Amino acid sequence: MNKFQAMQAFTRVAECNGFSAAGRKMGMSASAVTKMIGRLEDELGAQLFNRTTRRLALTDYGQEFYERSVRILSDLEDAESMVRDAAETPRGTIRAVVPFSFGRVTLMPALPEFCEQFPDIRLDLAFDDAPVDLIEEGFDVGVRTGLLNDSRLMTRVLTRGQQVTFAASSYLTRHGTPETPDDLHNHVCIVGRFGQEWSFRDSGGGTFNVAVEPSHTIWSGDALREAVVGGLGISQATWWLVRKDLEAGTVVPILDDYACAGRPVSVLYPANRHLPRKVRAFIDFLVEITRKEGG
Repeated sequence: MNKFQAMQAFTRVAECNGFSAAGRKMGMSASAVTKMIGRLEDELGAQLFNRTTRRLALTDYGQEFYERSVRILSDLEDAESMVRDAAETPRGTIRAVVPFSFGRVTLMPALPEFCEQFPDIRLDLAFDDAPVDLIEEGFDVGVRTGLLNDSRLMTRVLTRGQQVTFAASSYLTRHGTPETPDDLHNHVCIVGRFGQEWSFRDSGGGTFNVAVEPSHTIWSGDALREAVVGGLGISQATWWLVRKDLEAGTVVPILDDYACAGRPVSVLYPANRHLPRKVRAFIDFLVEITRKEGG
């Protein structure tokens, strides 16, 4: 039995919660992975997984073996990568997922510059506003808005800004401008994927929430922006989402005296101790272009 391959299969099964998903990642059949895990358990003399028809879970022995296996495989990957990277320029494919608005407004215009600088890197880009499991889906990098808590991932904040409540001048001309957050109850409010609890700053520097009554719910950040630009109603979002519209004057900020810190925009990547040079180059590029736009 190839113990190295068996340890790889075991960690993939644990992370994917299934033999079929692990097999797909390794280019093997589910039955081959199952047999490999069975032989590993026979050699160790211990059961690594509790199996039912609906659920697969690590045993206590399996959890300990998983933690040690991850460290061993990571050490081996580090050693191999350090030798390769010492002699290579960044190359290979990067799978990345970014929000639609970030991709359209920030990443895509700057992408030719990245490709010119790193001609041996190929990008496989996905666009999604919903949360994505980077490890489960096999992404190297992800950009996300909001607070994140996943011990499997490293997080680097790209930019912060105020939480902006905004509307088009055409809407405010027809319906008037809210003077306080409570006035929003008398207005057409458009909510997105962060929900109807809108955050504001009080006079003491703290924050409070106002539960607005949504007249419309729009799950796409780009579509929500367009709805507000068209005069449909008022919305709230991070400054980064609407900065271009604010600069162009197609929307205006309201309730500025109550504006509080917004959700950060962050780049995430699996918490490997050795970060491939291609991934490091892409992360540094994201930091650079957000710093330019934020400045």
